Amino acid sequence: MKYIEKTLGGLLCEKAEAQPDHDFIVYADRNLRFTYAEFNKRVTELALGFLSIGLKKGDHVGIWATNVPDWNTVFFACARLGLVIITVNTGYKTHELEYVLKQSDMVCLCLIDGWRDSDYIAMVNELIPELKTSQRGHLESEKFPYLKNIVYIGQQKHRGMYSFNELLLVGQHSDDAKLREIEATLNCDDVVNMQYTSGTTGFPKGVMLTHRNILNNGLGIGDNQRLTEKDIVCLPVPLFHCFGLVLGMMAILTHGSTAAIVEWFDPLHVLAAVQKEKCTALYGVPTMFIAELNHPMFKMFDLSSLRTGIMAGSPCPIETMRQVIELMHMKEVTICYGLTESSPVMTQTRYYDNLETKVETVGRALPGVDVTIRDAQTGEECPDGVHGEFCCRGYNTMKCYYKMPEATAQCIDEKGWLHSGDLGVKDNNGNFKVTGRIKDMIIRGGENVYPKEVEDFLYTMPGVKDAQIVGISSEKYGEEVAAFIVLHPDAAVKEEDVRDFCHGKISRYKIPKYVFFVDSFPLTQSGKVQKYLLREMGAKMAADAGVE
Repeated sequence: MKYIEKTLGGLLCEKAEAQPDHDFIVYADRNLRFTYAEFNKRVTELALGFLSIGLKKGDHVGIWATNVPDWNTVFFACARLGLVIITVNTGYKTHELEYVLKQSDMVCLCLIDGWRDSDYIAMVNELIPELKTSQRGHLESEKFPYLKNIVYIGQQKHRGMYSFNELLLVGQHSDDAKLREIEATLNCDDVVNMQYTSGTTGFPKGVMLTHRNILNNGLGIGDNQRLTEKDIVCLPVPLFHCFGLVLGMMAILTHGSTAAIVEWFDPLHVLAAVQKEKCTALYGVPTMFIAELNHPMFKMFDLSSLRTGIMAGSPCPIETMRQVIELMHMKEVTICYGLTESSPVMTQTRYYDNLETKVETVGRALPGVDVTIRDAQTGEECPDGVHGEFCCRGYNTMKCYYKMPEATAQCIDEKGWLHSGDLGVKDNNGNFKVTGRIKDMIIRGGENVYPKEVEDFLYTMPGVKDAQIVGISSEKYGEEVAAFIVLHPDAAVKEEDVRDFCHGKISRYKIPKYVFFVDSFPLTQSGKVQKYLLREMGAKMAADAGVE
């Protein structure tokens, strides 16, 4: 594999020069289009605007937004300046946002109004009361000493915040000499992105990814779909996830393709975008494809332009994959597997693989990535057909967890192998299968839910003595979150009280669908909770109660 040894900004400038009039980003629902040259110009203006408010190389900048048109503008402007972009989950509530603002040493946060029932502006003002009395650019927050700037992505003015248009206007009237000077100092091994991922230890960890990590991962992912500058990729998956950013934008940029972005998932908007833009590729988790196939207006849309795409996040039922191939014309659809720490893709099926390979395996290793199955106890490589832990080594290995050297050492061993915590097996054809998880992570509709994080939150609820979180099988989402709770004596807590306590404080997908009150938990001889027994108990209790 020939690696890309460039920065994101360098490659964008190169593409803008090579194919200036070719569409890079389009929004079909509002007929908004940016050619490579137009987009790069906007990125330059924002980068200069960022310079004007004091942002400097190495600063940590967060973006908290849905797939709005200027999400990518912020991302690439930060990359051009050597800033580290923290991609904040759109589902975060105050509890989670507060942690990330503190742990990341964030200097600037760019945000939109909000999403669904989350008012981002209100949450920020709640966490940072000093904002309304601070001079813009000179925020002095007791809780968040690093935070100096808040930028609102939009035209409206908010007290203590810069507006996006202000920064673009400043950039339009600024000399770019300083920007070019900074760009000359950047290196492809510099960290460009911090993605937060949780773990069994509870607290989210900031995964530090370099230009080299994500650009080359995008290159390999796009190659396996046979992407070219003629391809138009429909992206209804979140850009704050590696799915949207790396599998999506990095694969598109490295191949000079076009991104047809959907601001948030709606099956009708996706189908309309595919038809209007004649998209050749479509991304999504299985539940997204199921929603599209089952939409009452599905047969009204012409999807014959589709050829390939990616389905990832959870296993795909064989009937769904068959329909995607036959009814959506995606004969070359691929499956990906990986984790944030591996930038994220380790393995992928190929466009020419058969149906069984696409539903029963997660494909073969990406070029340039060594993937092995290793004995979780000894670390020795397992023979084909023997179960062990997924491990990988290569250009895609993260740099580290931010300010967590011990956690980094636990994840990446002395020989450079990144340990996934997932169980798998390799067959005689070199295809890998995921067979389970060493960790107790729950995957609900493509979203990772880490039990310890939810458990720690539930401990703060009055009346709760102990809590254990497990996943219960779900036809719709793959898994649903279930809480087993031991109450303090005389505590009067009901199921709905638990869910009400969670609303507005943790993301919706983390809120337990099932709440079971128990006197104790099944334990091993050494006192560890036997979560597999809780899963079995939960599945039976849910079935007995007739809850689907």
